[in-house]
Amino acid sequence: MRFDLSSVGIMAAAVVSALTTVWWMDQAGLRGQAQAATPVPASAPAQGASAQVLKGLDGHYWADALIEGRAVRVMVDTGASVVALTRDDAARLGLKLTAEDFSGSVVTASGTVRAAPVELQAVAVAGARVERVQAMVVERGLPHSLLGMSYLGRLSAFTATPESLTLRP
Repeated sequence: MRFDLSSVGIMAAAVVSALTTVWWMDQAGLRGQAQAATPVPASAPAQGASAQVLKGLDGHYWADALIEGRAVRVMVDTGASVVALTRDDAARLGLKLTAEDFSGSVVTASGTVRAAPVELQAVAVAGARVERVQAMVVERGLPHSLLGMSYLGRLSAFTATPESLTLRP
């Protein structure tokens, strides 16, 4: 196993983000709800072939993910604990959400926003496919959907270089 400085930095950021999310969920009274969700069995690893995501001109890693069988442009975000969908992307995926579905809240750089927890049947980037992925649909304020750790953390590895990100099922 090989570790480079950028991989260690990405993993450290992911751990800090996950711990922060758990703390905020606990403060908002959502921790019990999250624990009550159906856990993804450990026997359901990622499948398929490795995928490479190139860094965009803006410095972010952008991918065309296949979610619920439809293409969604996502920004890879190791700081996001779960896959986060915009309301528009969720509607295009056929997720019919009501105001009552937005029972959770998440803290973003823009402040606290309401979110609806969902489970996605499958998320794939090129050949790297993960089934039963926990996600949140953000009610408003999210400019684009995010590929977070509920997908990335189920891969066997992901490695960042200055030019690309490699996803290994």
